[in-house]
Amino acid sequence: MKTSRTPSGQRTRAVIYVRISQDRTGAHLGVDRQREDCEALAERNGWDVVETYVDNDLSAYSGKPRPDYRRMLADLDLATATVVIAWHTDRLHRSPTELEEYIDLSERRGINTHTCQAGPIDLSTPSGRMTARILGAVARHESEHKAERVARARQQKAKAGLWSGGLRPFGWGVPTGETKKKVDKSTGEEVEVPVLDMNKLVPEEAAALEAGTDQILAGGSIRGWVRWLADKGLTSTMGNPIDHQSARDMLLRPRNAGIAVYRGEEIGKGAWEAAVDEPRFRAVVAILTNPSRVTTLGPTPKWFGSLIYECGYPGCTKTVKCTRTGGANLPGYRCQDQHGGGRNAEILDRYVQDLIIDRLSREDAGELLAPAADGVDVAGLQMESEQIRRRLTDLAGMFGAGQISMAQFTEGSDTARAQLEGVTSQLARAATKDPLVGLVGVPDVRKAWEALELDRRRAVLRSLLRVTLRKPRTGRMPDGGYFDYDAIETQWKRGN
Repeated sequence: MKTSRTPSGQRTRAVIYVRISQDRTGAHLGVDRQREDCEALAERNGWDVVETYVDNDLSAYSGKPRPDYRRMLADLDLATATVVIAWHTDRLHRSPTELEEYIDLSERRGINTHTCQAGPIDLSTPSGRMTARILGAVARHESEHKAERVARARQQKAKAGLWSGGLRPFGWGVPTGETKKKVDKSTGEEVEVPVLDMNKLVPEEAAALEAGTDQILAGGSIRGWVRWLADKGLTSTMGNPIDHQSARDMLLRPRNAGIAVYRGEEIGKGAWEAAVDEPRFRAVVAILTNPSRVTTLGPTPKWFGSLIYECGYPGCTKTVKCTRTGGANLPGYRCQDQHGGGRNAEILDRYVQDLIIDRLSREDAGELLAPAADGVDVAGLQMESEQIRRRLTDLAGMFGAGQISMAQFTEGSDTARAQLEGVTSQLARAATKDPLVGLVGVPDVRKAWEALELDRRRAVLRSLLRVTLRKPRTGRMPDGGYFDYDAIETQWKRGN
């Protein structure tokens, strides 16, 4: 075996760098093949390999940090080796900026670069540096061309309403009965996995998306839907609990309404089954993206009237919240500005809920329902929405082609987006669900009420009744108790 030694008789120290841009299987086969070729090159030249650096499934073109590459540069700067071995120059760099940094380090530390495919690269000479830069430019071109092809293919799939790959979206992916081979990343073994039809709805997950949509439209919260999902034992497609942000993202996906998206822009109808109709989807988007909507996650409300009942102290505009009050440490409602004493929360909530149940049980309860969005042409609004979106796309194309100026593009886009916002608001109003629906006209209102989650009950309270807590009397009341019901002022917001 040929041995390379320095003038002092020491063997040449070398390092190996291997990288693969995409490892779909997770088996590291690509970097293993590179390592074998690099080790064979080191053995032929009699070099001692002191370290091997591996960046698996990382692209040099993407600009993402390559941990082992940066570690290699730091070690080389400490003179740990004088030879770098790579399978090809494009494994080391696909960025001109990175190449110049590497050239500077090589000159400063006397480092030689050898590749299995392109031979030695002498960065100490102008011609060697020119060769490295040419090879880098070629590699950069290949990466850009590949990225362009991939983007074009994805765009074509999106426009055709086809699934473009990635994690299975919650709601879709029914087994076809066929299987395919895949490498298990945890074991490196090849296993059979089912082939999924990404255009077909998974029944229980589709029902969950519809339930979440209806809860938001009826005045419920994302937090309430998260609890609902947990109670049903439903998880993400990765098997993880669904948190608040994930739940919100799921409800805002255009895919739910069968709408295809490319780079954040809606581009038409998808080929998959829709989980909800478009008007309800648009309504949920309008509600969840409303700037006035409270999105700060404080403690989960545990009491019916907390932060809804109003303080009746003169000049106070605050609501009350439930805290532990009195010597018995019982839950009670107290003004946020500490006006007056506390009110027993259990008694007050039972009293107000009994009022609501009694009112909804009357024969004329149907008069309380909000008027339907009569005269709203949902189909026409949807068509108008599509036309406006196409106009926005056309404007972008005309601007890109130089047919209109930036000022014309901006003015046209602003006008179209304002029109689209108006249409979306009308669609939302037509689809929003009255929280009283499901309570009015049922045989047993109390039973239906008790089956509701707290979020939904609170939505009914906000919609139907205003409760103001006046200063209570003290001592025994005429009914023999100590709770002053006369200090609870109620005002119906609908009917009487």
